[in-house]
Amino acid sequence: MEGAVSDGRFVVRTKLGRFAAYGLLGWCAEVVFTGIHDYVRDHDNRLPSRTSIWMFPVYGLLSPLYEPLHDAVRDRPIPVRAAAYALGLMGVEYSSGLVFRHLLGEAPWDYSYARRNISGLVRPDYFPLWAALGLALEPVHDLLTGRFSA
Repeated sequence: MEGAVSDGRFVVRTKLGRFAAYGLLGWCAEVVFTGIHDYVRDHDNRLPSRTSIWMFPVYGLLSPLYEPLHDAVRDRPIPVRAAAYALGLMGVEYSSGLVFRHLLGEAPWDYSYARRNISGLVRPDYFPLWAALGLALEPVHDLLTGRFSA
């Protein structure tokens, strides 16, 4: 039902609370992604995974940045929303990487090994993954804010 309100079980009423929820969700997603990625690349059955404590605030930025974008494009066609999410997420990846390089001397990630990369901070071939992630986050945003998507 369009615009239905949830029963409140997963509602996180504050931006700070949703910042933390997205930070934790991002950490978990990165651990799963790196484990699967390295299994496919190296066939390591142990599924070693990794992330960085620095990534928590980057993922937390979904609260102040993704949520308003989702609200602005929610009535647009799927390809438009997917492209907007991918561009936005890649922009945050690039700019936060630059900030990390300035503050720490390096970013927590380095894509310079990839055939296609932008300054070692962004992989254009990940555009479809970022687009899919943005679409997958739509119901998460709606759940956390107490709104169901139809």
